[in-house]
Amino acid sequence: MELLDRLQFFSLLDLIAITLLAVSWVGIGFIIEREGGKRPSVSVLMADYRRKWMIQFVTRAPRMFDATILGSLRQGTTFFASACMIGIGGGLALIGNKEQLLGIAQDLSLQNAPAIVWEAKIIVVILFLANGFLKFVWAHRLFGYCAVLLASVPNDVTDPTCLPLAAKAAEINITAARSYNNGLRSIYFALGALAWLLGATPLIMATAFTVLILWRREFASHSRSVMV
Repeated sequence: MELLDRLQFFSLLDLIAITLLAVSWVGIGFIIEREGGKRPSVSVLMADYRRKWMIQFVTRAPRMFDATILGSLRQGTTFFASACMIGIGGGLALIGNKEQLLGIAQDLSLQNAPAIVWEAKIIVVILFLANGFLKFVWAHRLFGYCAVLLASVPNDVTDPTCLPLAAKAAEINITAARSYNNGLRSIYFALGALAWLLGATPLIMATAFTVLILWRREFASHSRSVMV
């Protein structure tokens, strides 16, 4: 009953907008990560390049170049995980200060809705950031696993375990990159979800714009045309 009482503060357009946000987030992720399509995304193309990277790794000497690349990938996950933590902390601090939250919300939308409405809108952003944080942390750990697997690959190319171990490292690397990309998409949608502070219509527009940006960068960007 209490939940129904709270829902009365949200319009039907609000429910449609937040549903569209969730469906778009899941849907664009599925489209981007899907393999075997007629037009693979940048993420799928990069997975093939990661497999080729590990093949080259087997015969490369010395292997410091590969260690440097892997280290830079781990640094990227650390940076974005920290950024998500800062964003989550800021959102929680804003929820904890209702007077400031109501003041900012009223300045943005000129609406006199109760605090629960604005708290719900901020919580949606926090949930996206929390998902992004978890994805980045997992990607960081998987890149660490990949480093260990790379270290286990023999320097002797005639060793029968050489290529199989390199292939395992490639798959772990691809899984880590997939988690990293999922984290980035969560940040994109967290930024889009901020538009809900302005209203349901701005949220719908922001969601469509976010999907358009992700689709273009994965399927119609100049960088993709170079990779094909």
